[in-house]
Amino acid sequence: MRQIVLDTETTGLEAKDGHRIIEIGAIEIFGRQVIPERQVHHYVNPDREVDAGARNVHGLDSEFLADKPRFAEVVDELLDFVRGAEVLIHNAPFDVSFLDAELARLNRPPFAQHCEKVTDTLRMAREAHPGKRNSLDALCERYGISSRHRTLHGALVDAALLADVYLAMTRGQDSLVMDLAPAARQADLGPVDVDRLIVRRADAGEIAAHEAVLDSIEKEGKAGCVWRRGAAGSAVG
Repeated sequence: MRQIVLDTETTGLEAKDGHRIIEIGAIEIFGRQVIPERQVHHYVNPDREVDAGARNVHGLDSEFLADKPRFAEVVDELLDFVRGAEVLIHNAPFDVSFLDAELARLNRPPFAQHCEKVTDTLRMAREAHPGKRNSLDALCERYGISSRHRTLHGALVDAALLADVYLAMTRGQDSLVMDLAPAARQADLGPVDVDRLIVRRADAGEIAAHEAVLDSIEKEGKAGCVWRRGAAGSAVG
């Protein structure tokens, strides 16, 4: 399934108070790979003032937004982009409430009816890390994802960071199974001809380097080198 990571910036905190969307950023994940060229990003003229508190968060003011398109002018592109996809949003109830309010003004169905499903990554993070901070900044720090370029909140910047966080959060670090695209996982490679497999044996230099490592392990370890004991057991057997 295609996944779309989505974020919005708004004029204030509550859609029910008439606050509006002023920025939309969305980026695609396919086969557990972020596809940077597959994105939607728009600044939106909200036809109202931006609250000072919100402006301090994202840095967008009414003067900058005055010549930007209205939501009605970008809605079809957004809905086409998310159609058939799972949409990942951090604190989804917040963004979806604004999207639903904008769609209602245009007599369109609620946002969830335009995509396969909506997944709240904040809820996922709270289940994975109960009792810990699970803001986007905290998750970036926890998973070693650099957000140094993020001085203010921005919809597309935050969507790209969330995509990396989501992949890290769902990777399953205890698994040795590589993440492969669905087509690769389902590919039928046919029978393997073992007689044609190429075996590359270690040369003298590589064997010497390996023995040197084992020597150091044997010297530092109180119980000796398990590798050599296992090799000796196999030789006896």
